Amino acid sequence: MKYFRSRRDFLFEAGGGLGGLALGSLLNAETTSGGKAPHFAPHAKAVISLFMSGGVSQMDTFDPKPALQKYAGQPLSGKGDVVVRQGHPGPLMPTPFEFKRHGQSGLEISELFPNVAKCADDLAVIRSVVGKSNDHVMAGYELATGMVRMGSPSVGAWVTYGLGSENQNLPSYVVIYDARGGPFGGPSNWTAGYMPAAYQGTVFRSSGDPIVDLKPTGGVTLEQQRQRLDLLAKLNELDMARNPANSELAARINSYELAYRMQGAAPEAVDMNRESEATRKMYGLDAEITAPFGRQCLIARRLVERGVRFIQLYHGGLGNQNTDTWDAHEDVRKNHTMHAAETDLPIAGLLQDLKSRGLLDSTLVVWQSEFGRMPISQRGLGRDHNPGTMSIWMAGAKIRGGQTIGASDEFGYKAAEQPVMVHDLHATILHKLGLDHTKLTYLYQGRRMRLTDVYGEVIPQIVKA
Repeated sequence: MKYFRSRRDFLFEAGGGLGGLALGSLLNAETTSGGKAPHFAPHAKAVISLFMSGGVSQMDTFDPKPALQKYAGQPLSGKGDVVVRQGHPGPLMPTPFEFKRHGQSGLEISELFPNVAKCADDLAVIRSVVGKSNDHVMAGYELATGMVRMGSPSVGAWVTYGLGSENQNLPSYVVIYDARGGPFGGPSNWTAGYMPAAYQGTVFRSSGDPIVDLKPTGGVTLEQQRQRLDLLAKLNELDMARNPANSELAARINSYELAYRMQGAAPEAVDMNRESEATRKMYGLDAEITAPFGRQCLIARRLVERGVRFIQLYHGGLGNQNTDTWDAHEDVRKNHTMHAAETDLPIAGLLQDLKSRGLLDSTLVVWQSEFGRMPISQRGLGRDHNPGTMSIWMAGAKIRGGQTIGASDEFGYKAAEQPVMVHDLHATILHKLGLDHTKLTYLYQGRRMRLTDVYGEVIPQIVKA
């Protein structure tokens, strides 16, 4: 009896070895191919987002609060109901870290970041960013998508939708997370939401093969793979002729095409053996504590050089929540000392390397976390979650460095001067890329959706070049 294969079987087998690449950001290459015109002349071509997962304490890093020392041990009063996430609210607790002024600007930075402090005149520190949730997952979604609930497109997805790709051999939106695990909330942080899956982030690994199943299956040559893809394209053309309104199959075939091209481009893009020993040392690749995040930062620079629009790096992964992330409930000194040591040199290396190569002016670097911490102690040594104010800094993209924007109250509990909502932050990021957040819309269920919903004002001190 003659055996007949169905077309579905053929497609499945032909895609063997590339199945791991059937990711959203590889789908429908037609929608992301080629650069798209921005709304106005941009200051930046690319974004590198450095997300410190777990919630960094603002008063221990970039927002000094002398009043905490003056009133240490006293209750936090006069601020209304004090809401904590895990309970055990204690008295006001001063920072265990010393702040010093750095650079010509005199920007105050904690001793936790001695190397980043050398870049003080490149940093614009926003000390009054306000979030909506004290839950890790929901707060992370807000920073990633503008909404505290899952299902909305991420910032990187909006950037890819608005600007397209500059390199047809690499995804426009790449995510590299901590080797200890992904961030709170997982892949919903880099989702395309209600947009076509073509716009979601593609995960690269910071070591080994950048993408699982990137290499062809054993015994399949590139020539054979090319022949299979060509045949699939011909079959797809026949299918599209019969069903012109159905673009899903064409999108999937295009994903294989991009995957085929990536087999040569992606390994080269993450090959750090091509870098000098001096560059590797600049990122901390010669030390065990800094090497993991250093690799992520160095890959980010290489991807920017190759035209990737949006690179999302995560530090802190869900291995052990209390030790593997910045979630300093138990001991802020121990927790932040360890994680700052892991990231300080790599971040400084990234900024210095971009600057030396002439890339910092065209690259927006954003350092952020999902919320800040409380000024009161938790069990004497830790700090609980606090979305009332957090510190975020930006560099590059012709931003005037060495400045602080906004201010929290005397204890670092709530934003007090020029509160910056997350929608404002997103509007500002888009503006730096030449995109008007009010005009960048996507029609969904009869409504013109925006990253910033119906809100958002650009931060004037940031957008002014």
